[in-house]
Amino acid sequence: MKRLRVLVLVHPDLVPPDSLKGRSEEDIHTWKTEYDVVSTLRSSGHDVCPLGVQHELKPIRDEIENWKPDVVFNLLEEFHGEAVYDQNVASYLELLRIPYTGCNPRGLMLARGKDLSKKLLAYHRIPLPAFAVFPMRREIRRPTRLNLPLIVKSLNEDASIGIAQASVVDSDEKLAERVAFIHERIGTAAIAEQYIEGRELYVGLLGNERLRVFPVWELKFGNMAQGTRRIATEKIKHNLEYQERLGIIQGPAKDLTPQLRDRIQKTAKRIYRTLELDGYARIDFRLSADGIPYYIEANPNPEIARIEEFAQAAQHDGLAYAALLNRILTLGITRAKSAGI
Repeated sequence: MKRLRVLVLVHPDLVPPDSLKGRSEEDIHTWKTEYDVVSTLRSSGHDVCPLGVQHELKPIRDEIENWKPDVVFNLLEEFHGEAVYDQNVASYLELLRIPYTGCNPRGLMLARGKDLSKKLLAYHRIPLPAFAVFPMRREIRRPTRLNLPLIVKSLNEDASIGIAQASVVDSDEKLAERVAFIHERIGTAAIAEQYIEGRELYVGLLGNERLRVFPVWELKFGNMAQGTRRIATEKIKHNLEYQERLGIIQGPAKDLTPQLRDRIQKTAKRIYRTLELDGYARIDFRLSADGIPYYIEANPNPEIARIEEFAQAAQHDGLAYAALLNRILTLGITRAKSAGI
């Protein structure tokens, strides 16, 4: 791949250092994705400029006009502290007519709204848990069609924000308490889904028109205490000490028949196309005891740190980390060319 000028958009608190020397493991974990992307692109021969963006779009325009990058590597997951505004940054880059990596604004919008994505996929007969949305400042009443137990989440946030063992509720009283928690602590509407007892599976996809589907990956919950719900809580996703102590790991999903593996991967492709995703994404499933892969959510622009599920699955599929990042750059540039940019 030719040498490119790459502008990398990150949260200001996550602008990575040039070196890991003297940094604690906790520090490194905080901005591991940003560091891995910037350092790997530089090692691949590209000129890379990280830019912290949080409340203003003007710095993006200034950097594009002054530095004239070939492509923007978009690692922003929020703007103004709002996760739902990530689509607006992608829209702004399109208005500036600059190639950028990751998902388009429409795909971000469809995937970010968990209720909207589920309605679309239910129409296409993708298996998914029954659910209900609880807007803020409304009475909390469980619909009669929604059976307990339920798992309660933020309607818009990802990265397991707000998810804990208490998120799985088995009574109307606990449902009301957890919905109120999401409203007050996370500041968003809540969604309650039928809780599916089963395995936590992920499928990574890469591409615009032609898709590469990575091997089915699994979050393995190790030696968690008996009676503990096997769910991807915020602690499980982000607490390194907790992961190590309980033996929580991720890796290739084993003991799947070829037919089931093929079904899960084909379903992931249908979801990717239905939600109009492009660039790269991860589709999350719960595999029930009777072998049904239930759609949980789609994650456009998922974590792509070297140690995270997406990059590990790509590596397992024969796509080395540097090659993965260069492919993501190429997809962004190709999409822009097809749009006449």
